[in-house]
Amino acid sequence: MPQPTPSFVRDVHASTVHLPAGGWTTALDALCAQFAAISREQWLDRIARGRVLDGQGVAITPQTPYRAGVRIHYYREVMDEPVIPFTETVLHVDEHLVVADKPHFLPVTPAGGFVEQTLLRRLMRRLDNPALVPLHRIDRATAGLLLFSANPASRAAYQALFRERRIDKRYEALAPALPGASFPLLRRSRIVAGEPFFRMQEVDGKPNTETRIEVTARGTDGWRYALHPVTGRKHQLRVHMAVLGAPICGDTLYPILTAKAADDYRRPLKLLARSLAFADPLSGKSRRFESRMVL
Repeated sequence: MPQPTPSFVRDVHASTVHLPAGGWTTALDALCAQFAAISREQWLDRIARGRVLDGQGVAITPQTPYRAGVRIHYYREVMDEPVIPFTETVLHVDEHLVVADKPHFLPVTPAGGFVEQTLLRRLMRRLDNPALVPLHRIDRATAGLLLFSANPASRAAYQALFRERRIDKRYEALAPALPGASFPLLRRSRIVAGEPFFRMQEVDGKPNTETRIEVTARGTDGWRYALHPVTGRKHQLRVHMAVLGAPICGDTLYPILTAKAADDYRRPLKLLARSLAFADPLSGKSRRFESRMVL
């Protein structure tokens, strides 16, 4: 008789793998070969706790036969995952949307060394809604507003706001002064993946990014900027400011990649997703959300 779906399935998104062709006897053998970094003992422990399921959502056993192409769902776990000592703020909840203020250093979704310590995971538990899906992304180093879909039935309508650029996004940044520039400044360039793979770079060619930059305050130690990204490429704002000669304060990637080190909570990236404004695709009403965080 099929085992009931474990309770954690309701609040965690599973990763899925299709078992490749091979000569294995069990699904466990295939998983061990597919994921060399995960020991057989770890897989056995996950299986014993019902954290590895077949395509029908039934927990597998160490003896589950191998079949090429079969879907296996598994739930990522990270040993000794660091605790992010900052708390998100939920600004708005309704049937369709959740809006949250993300602190610096907290990832939006599970990746790399983070699973539990992510905004998505925290909100799923806090709001008891396993259907939550982020409608856009901001860097782990960036703080501020995130918009989540709370209802699969209306998700496509809100996703279209970002895809069709029908949402106004405003960021704030602290960075060195640019006294020789004329504002407002429009930066358009082509940004592609660089080296190492997690850094981006500007190259010649047809622009695929656009940012409008304004100055909102001029101080002796630097200026406060309002950044309005028209496009949404990875690290777009950080690259544009660095190339202009005003890298955002606290940036460890641009223009120079600093040596990898533990997070320094005293020196966050001075970049904040300040506001989101759009016409609601369901009601047609104007909606605007403002971060409560301060750089």
